[in-house]
Amino acid sequence: MSESAGEKTELPTQRKLEDAIKRGQTPRSAEVQTVFIMLAGVAALTFSGHETWQMFANTGAQTFSHLHDTPISVDAMQAYGVTSALLLMKCTGPFVVATVLATLVAGALQNRFQTASEVLTPDWGRLSPISGFQRLFSTRSLVTTVFAAMKFLVVFALTFTEIRKILLDPIFTTSVSVGRLAEFLGQTGLNILLRVSLALLVIAAADYGYQFWRTGRDLMMTKEEVKEEAKSTEGNPQMKAARRRRRSTSKAKQLAEVATADVIVTNPTRIAIALRYDRKTMKAPKVVAKGIRLNAQKIRELAAKHQIPMMENKPLARMLFKHAKVGGEIPANLFSAVAEVLAWVYRVNRYRYYAERNQA
Repeated sequence: MSESAGEKTELPTQRKLEDAIKRGQTPRSAEVQTVFIMLAGVAALTFSGHETWQMFANTGAQTFSHLHDTPISVDAMQAYGVTSALLLMKCTGPFVVATVLATLVAGALQNRFQTASEVLTPDWGRLSPISGFQRLFSTRSLVTTVFAAMKFLVVFALTFTEIRKILLDPIFTTSVSVGRLAEFLGQTGLNILLRVSLALLVIAAADYGYQFWRTGRDLMMTKEEVKEEAKSTEGNPQMKAARRRRRSTSKAKQLAEVATADVIVTNPTRIAIALRYDRKTMKAPKVVAKGIRLNAQKIRELAAKHQIPMMENKPLARMLFKHAKVGGEIPANLFSAVAEVLAWVYRVNRYRYYAERNQA
């Protein structure tokens, strides 16, 4: 059965991945944000909770112990308001800063520190009631609802025993100070938050894996889309200029390596292959440059300038040009033919290579 033309079977191209990042279409999990915020909150409460409680306790004790002689006036009320606001900022500041930073870090990690420029532009289509109704009753919405229910059950199961143990603690049936009760509730509350955070960490990992898979599936392309993108990319002037620059750099590097060659195999005028072999450092001869037509002529001119011997061998030149890569070793099936060429070169130019070995 032939494959459907509209079936998405191809991996997304680099261009589509870049466009997806601009649109903000990257794997994102709300659970990751929640875990980062909860862990940051727990850390902030752990490190600053005691100082916050002491600050509240001292302020409350000072306020209630001087209620009988506290002046009541417009100026005094303004001063009390400013003092209360500063106290609230001092108490909640570490928690707010920690959670905001956690939110930013979680978002940056999921976006791979990329800015989705197209997300900033308004999308009025999201205000459509029909589109909202379709999103609400879509398959993805159903998956999200089921996942939320599972998350609630997991968190409830992990925290039920801890909450039940707290409620049955003798501290609620004995006479203790308010400070001791507050300390107990704070410590047990942190324990519950930490347990919930660890549970959500596992849930977030599973949800992010699902979001990663779903985003990859959504970005899959059909064969026709890949062909159309290739055509548009080929016609892009910037891409053409970049390819020309790469080819120019590659050709210049090859021509610079011609001076190190031992022999040039020619066709005789249409193809030129520059070969080099060093018994001490190479397992097999390597192609340092190859060219056709104008590039072949440039290789021959450089060979003549550096007194590098040239040998005409049409079949060998065609095989090397077709199967050998620049910078790589020659194919194994051409070892014998190339060995004969190099033997001839060493025999004819014995004095040159003898001098080079003495200099080395």
